[in-house]
Amino acid sequence: MKLNYQWPLPSQSRPIAIIGSGGIVKDAHLPAYQKADFEVLGVFDINPDQSAKIANSWSLKAFESLDSLISSAQSQNAVFDLALPPSAVADVLEQLPEQATVLIQKPMGSDLEESKLIKAICERKKLTAAVNFQLRFSPMMLALKDAMSKGHLERILDLEVHLNLETPWELFPFLKKMERVEIAVHSIHYLDLIRSFLGTPNSVWAQTLAHPSTPDFAQTRTSAILNYGPEIRCVLSINHNYNKGPKFQTAQIRFDCQQGAAAVKLGLLLDYPRGEPDEVWICPSGKEQWESVEFEGGWFPEAFIGTMSNLQRFALGEDHQLHTSVEDAFETMRLVEACYKSSNSGGTEL
Repeated sequence: MKLNYQWPLPSQSRPIAIIGSGGIVKDAHLPAYQKADFEVLGVFDINPDQSAKIANSWSLKAFESLDSLISSAQSQNAVFDLALPPSAVADVLEQLPEQATVLIQKPMGSDLEESKLIKAICERKKLTAAVNFQLRFSPMMLALKDAMSKGHLERILDLEVHLNLETPWELFPFLKKMERVEIAVHSIHYLDLIRSFLGTPNSVWAQTLAHPSTPDFAQTRTSAILNYGPEIRCVLSINHNYNKGPKFQTAQIRFDCQQGAAAVKLGLLLDYPRGEPDEVWICPSGKEQWESVEFEGGWFPEAFIGTMSNLQRFALGEDHQLHTSVEDAFETMRLVEACYKSSNSGGTEL
């Protein structure tokens, strides 16, 4: 089955000024921008050795100060790409010029209070700002959206995210310092994706917890039920600590619709970071046979092309909706906060 799986590029792309130079810049942002032929103006990081290393690897300019990067970006009408820890976002936003165009790395703050602050700053400074919730822009999810627009899938009744795999947490030592890990860093992608299909739920029940094999990390497993009323079942079952080998491991999102069904394999998460190919299978409305969807690319880095393209096209007036605007992202952060509140409450006692 052939479906559209790419977000259109802007007709006239603007250069990109990157603030931050961590692993996500090396592994996703820069490969995506290179593939899309986006110009990168340069990079700044509070750790000059880190920004110099990234700059040398990608033949970019490493700015010595944030002020110098902002000045150069203003002169060239560049888009700001904030690849920063959530706690650093608000301070940097305050230093950007009024009415700037900005892409903010997810999550939108460390908690809901920081999200409110970021939203307020963007509104006060009249920033055209989006949050880099990129899973909804991945080729596999864009293909599903196209399948729905063409009537192959009609009316979601059952949406389930199921992960049972071993994530190499040792690759993320910075997470050891965080009180909120699994939902805030990982399952937030699925919560945002679900919202893109079903909207914000009425309520949520959740439990997120640690595992004895990874005691240094606050949480590595999550269960959640999202309440969308009496007809839609929506659940997340996330286990990052399955260490029994490849047999029975899974990373799948299922959509069972009133008409048609779909199953997505999140190949990146299997044998991470090497990963396996993503897969999309659709059982179209009115048929009983499953068909494989043809597409190229994966979550990393192709989805990062989509978020930047939507932002630039919206700024140009070519896209009528900024899909991951700070206003929309704030709803995802409200859902994340509700999950933690539910988990902390301990459920209904017997």
